[in-house]
Amino acid sequence: MDVAIGLLGLLTVLLEGSSGQGVYAPPTVRIVHSGLACNIEEERYSERVYTIREGETLELTCLVTGHPRPQIRWTKTAGSASDRFQDSSVFNETLRIANIQRHQGGRYYCKAENGLGSPAIKSIRVDVYYLDDPIVTVHQSIGEAKEQFYYERTVFLRCVANSNPPVRYSWRRGQEVLLQGSDKGVEIYEPFFTQGETKILKLKNLRPQDYANYSCIASVRNVCSIPDKMVSFRLSNKTASPSIKLLVDDPIVVNPGEAITLVCVTTGGEPAPSLTWVRSAGVLPEKTVLNGGTLTIPAITSEDAGTYSCVANNNVGNPAKKSTNIIVRALKKGRFWITPDPYHKDDNIQIGREVKISCQVEAVPSEELTFSWFKNGRPLRSSERMVITQTDPDVSPGTTNLDIIDLKFTDFGTYTCVASLKGGGISDISIDVNISSSTVPPNLTVPQEKSPLVTREGDTIELQCQVTGKPKPIILWSRADKEVVMPDGAMQTESYDGILRIVNVSREMTGTYRCQTSQYNGFNVKPREALVQLIVQYPPAVEPTFLEIRQGQGRSITMSCRVLRAYPTRVLTYEWRLGSKLLRTGQFDVQDSTEYTVSSLSRDSYGIYNCNIINEAGAGRCSFLVTGKAYAPEFYYDTYNPLWQNRPRVYSYSLQWTQMNPDAVDRILAYRLGIRQAGQQRWWEQEITVNGNIQKGELITYNLTELIKPEAYEVRLTPITRFGEGDSTIRVIKYSAPVNPHLREFHCGFEDGNICLFTQDDTDNFDWTKQSTATRDTKYTPNTGPNADRTGSKEGFYMYIETSRPRLEGEKARLVSPVFSVAPKNPYGATNTAYCFSFYYHMYGQHIGSLNVYLRLKGQTAIENPLWSSSGNKGQHWNQARVNINPPTSFQLIFEGIRGPGIEGDIAIDDVSIVEGECMKSDQPANNLRSGAVGTLAHIRLIPVTILMSVLSHQR
Repeated sequence: MDVAIGLLGLLTVLLEGSSGQGVYAPPTVRIVHSGLACNIEEERYSERVYTIREGETLELTCLVTGHPRPQIRWTKTAGSASDRFQDSSVFNETLRIANIQRHQGGRYYCKAENGLGSPAIKSIRVDVYYLDDPIVTVHQSIGEAKEQFYYERTVFLRCVANSNPPVRYSWRRGQEVLLQGSDKGVEIYEPFFTQGETKILKLKNLRPQDYANYSCIASVRNVCSIPDKMVSFRLSNKTASPSIKLLVDDPIVVNPGEAITLVCVTTGGEPAPSLTWVRSAGVLPEKTVLNGGTLTIPAITSEDAGTYSCVANNNVGNPAKKSTNIIVRALKKGRFWITPDPYHKDDNIQIGREVKISCQVEAVPSEELTFSWFKNGRPLRSSERMVITQTDPDVSPGTTNLDIIDLKFTDFGTYTCVASLKGGGISDISIDVNISSSTVPPNLTVPQEKSPLVTREGDTIELQCQVTGKPKPIILWSRADKEVVMPDGAMQTESYDGILRIVNVSREMTGTYRCQTSQYNGFNVKPREALVQLIVQYPPAVEPTFLEIRQGQGRSITMSCRVLRAYPTRVLTYEWRLGSKLLRTGQFDVQDSTEYTVSSLSRDSYGIYNCNIINEAGAGRCSFLVTGKAYAPEFYYDTYNPLWQNRPRVYSYSLQWTQMNPDAVDRILAYRLGIRQAGQQRWWEQEITVNGNIQKGELITYNLTELIKPEAYEVRLTPITRFGEGDSTIRVIKYSAPVNPHLREFHCGFEDGNICLFTQDDTDNFDWTKQSTATRDTKYTPNTGPNADRTGSKEGFYMYIETSRPRLEGEKARLVSPVFSVAPKNPYGATNTAYCFSFYYHMYGQHIGSLNVYLRLKGQTAIENPLWSSSGNKGQHWNQARVNINPPTSFQLIFEGIRGPGIEGDIAIDDVSIVEGECMKSDQPANNLRSGAVGTLAHIRLIPVTILMSVLSHQR
């Protein structure tokens, strides 16, 4: 129903004295869970262990208070595997992990911060429970005594199961439960090194009755409703470990493109073994076809080469393994080099001297490689003057040499070395080398205009070295000024034409590059080298690249743009513009920044200011958005939303907010309030006039009435100044029951930082103090006060009144509880709910005064009903008090401690509890603190109610 008649109420009246920090408050945080836990253990008050079954959904919610609304971040420290939310953090109130896995256990932290005080942090440890299927393996040992000619065969059945918590095992033979000592031929034990993860059943000197069906039952005692798991094994006189045979050669040499099939068969083993194939380096190729023990690789490539193993396992003894190596034939990378006579310093080839031609290829398998030499197309044989060496031990494998001794004019010509593999099927590699009078060593130069080479960032550039000589060798490029990789990621880059082409040049590529001749495809002589300098120009990098400045009319602003780096740095100029309008230009001298000031802002001077800083390579830009827009308001989320109209079809809502940085711009004149039903398109809008200046931290309240139950609404709030509309804020408001929440139980041991939202009464003479025995002053007054908290812990906390000077007899300290809401039994009737209120008190010392407890009802703040009272020394121990209460409406409890006649009069309280239902009879055990997790939940449910009571006095 898209109706909003009378939706908007009236802005509440301004109250005096609402300046300063106002409702701004540092964050507090609590962690609650969705209830899917199997168990919640309280290790300490601040640490809970939340147990959940693997595969369930983990849902943790971080409940926060504080204003401005705190930012929330979930993180995780190491669990069974150290991971941090898959390398990210969760920035939501609710952390939800569906199908949780064991490695996701660990400690989860919720951190809330809003810039006020220290961040609030709470943690919870999540323990993931699981039980894997158990596995039984069988091992045999055979002893032999030669003189007595007998054999003893002992069999071990080992049961293993991964689990959390630790698993317990039990063994059965058929239906008979086997226990240690129940059968002399059976022994059950855990190996020391397994730490309880393994259970061994030892069958000593096998007997006929030992051949049977054995069952291992693994149990985690039904925690998290995880059922027991069982595995069975049939032991017979045929039980044996697996053995296999490979019906293939080792190694297998194939040509690329061929299909290869590996066959593995079992030759023994009972029960029948299962067969699997594995590859020593990495996984099996994706195209692999598996059919039992047969593995087929269609169209094999060089990447598929390696060792393949067949593994057989039947859980008896050790798995059997057989391997074969697949070699894929290949020939690649043919190169040559020419070596002049090493006995002469001249690098040229000359008649009458020796010259050596070397030829190299990469071959797989290397032992199948053969070379043939030809001159001018005719085969060459090794002779006294033409010495052919198939392999050269001085260089890498796959090299052949042709030594020409006493070079003659008739030896000039084209020499060809041909590399081939004996197995065939692979194309030969043929390399031609020309030897003639024009065969000369290389020379390397850099064209004059090619160094230094100036370019701009982002361009494509070519570095050039000119090489002469015949034949022309491969050129190797590298960095000469630093040990860094080349643009392609390698330390050296090969070039066949002497040109190094770099795409998308960056400023990091500025520097000196070395080009040098390699021995490949040229002369094996001392390398020739040259240097090329590359200069990469880039436009100025500036800060800030963008900055928003908000300021009211008539005020001044100064904008500053700073140069971080630029090349070239000379001739840097700047220009300031507002839109397309040029404001000012100039040049940099020695400074690295430029400023522009607007002395008095007006409507015409708002807009985008650009400062362009320019060099030969381009411009860097600082942009400033100057605006008078008001900052967004912030909704006050910590307010419990009271309902003033308890009518069947409608409800009311108290909308509260503060204004972010109200003094930054012109005075806020009004707010535009928009509201629409969730899921609807149309906004209903109204303007709320604001009188006077809004102070920082001032709480503004606006009542929304005639909202339709149980619909949720979207509310949009936009501040308006002389400049116009500011930034909007949107929130969703939801209907909640008239009294929410309903108090069920409350427990407080004063262990947390906010002492369960108890507060000190402002009208008393002094305050209650939080303390533990471990933190107590060593100079404390003896013969008075507790020596531990109620549970006997030296580290546990309690609240007490310190009666030492300057306290005087009769002075009072009053501690006020949070507001507890009571739900009526029906929407319109009163409640008759009874509650058991209990607490522990300690009154030890000769000067003990009095301890009183009062009940204060909602709407009757001036009236306090006495509930309980005690005076005088009660001894060095804690006592419990219990009182039945039947509050007709929301209520508070007040503890009042009154100082006695001297300093030995400390009174303490601890473990305050309110539980729905009447107290147990005095002869029954005391209803002490229950699970702290429940207590925590109770505190959380009460937070909104308490905050409401505390902020109503701040209404605007």
